[in-house]
Amino acid sequence: MSVRLYIGNLPKEEIDRQDLQAVFAAEGDAVTTKLIKDRKTGKCRGFGFLTVNNDEQADQIIEKYNGQMFKDTPIKLEKALPRTKGDEGEEQAPKAAAHSNPTPSSNKESNRRDKGSKKSKRSSGGRESSTSTDSDAIRPDPRWASELEKLKQMLAAQTTN
Repeated sequence: MSVRLYIGNLPKEEIDRQDLQAVFAAEGDAVTTKLIKDRKTGKCRGFGFLTVNNDEQADQIIEKYNGQMFKDTPIKLEKALPRTKGDEGEEQAPKAAAHSNPTPSSNKESNRRDKGSKKSKRSSGGRESSTSTDSDAIRPDPRWASELEKLKQMLAAQTTN
């Protein structure tokens, strides 16, 4: 089974796949490279991929080439995350935070909840201050107001049927 390695910290200039392949030439023909370029400018987007035959070879290559200089910048090698497709089928760079945090989305959600659930620290004599009116509490977020209104109309139409 082949293993894909993420090659990061590449210079954002016009470089060819052959330039990158030359770095890994000592590994033989079993190693193939893919350089990710900007469609409009043709310049490197700063990353690429290396495909090797197995996990053992991948670990050896990471140990050998991680931090090696390529056009005055040290390259970063790590095992690539599973493929994700963008809007136009373009490959996206893997997130480095995913290695340090196995479930980044759940932490983001909990942080949002924590920020949203904070109450005002000001209080007057042990009771909550009533500086905000009741209408503020039921006013929807303006970013979602139109969508919320559509949902309310759809729900109303369903309940009348």
